[in-house]
Amino acid sequence: MSTLQAGDLAPEVALPDEHGTIHRLEDRRGSWTVLYFYPEDDTPGCTTEACQFRDLNTDITGLDAEVWGVSPDGSGSHAAFRAKYGLPFTLLSDEDHAVAERYGAWGEKQNYGKTYVGLIRSSFLVDPDGRIAKAWPKVKADGHAQAVLETLRSIQAGAGAA
Repeated sequence: MSTLQAGDLAPEVALPDEHGTIHRLEDRRGSWTVLYFYPEDDTPGCTTEACQFRDLNTDITGLDAEVWGVSPDGSGSHAAFRAKYGLPFTLLSDEDHAVAERYGAWGEKQNYGKTYVGLIRSSFLVDPDGRIAKAWPKVKADGHAQAVLETLRSIQAGAGAA
């Protein structure tokens, strides 16, 4: 699948959190949503990224946005990850990686000279109309949450000036 770009309609998301509650992107119409795809709970890079989103969560929610972390991990893993690090935002289980595939976040990767298929760390800022406002197709975990916050502020400031 080609990479989603700003202006594209965001593919639907309907995934469970650790309690089995289904979260649907269509239910977020009228508000902003940060969808960040990450490979695995409680690994170094994923923990760095999650904790930085945690630390900026109040700023992000203050801009009428919610953070949704999406990984192939199951509900038990998400519950433990949230509890261990005090994560205040939603973690969703995409165990069959169908949503990640629709977002172009599942594909070929390389690590230590080996090629394999897996989750590609990437993020998408979805606007209140359900369109991609910004896509980050390949993310480095450290500093990414701050970049998302700055982009959200910038886009909202530009929209307010129009």
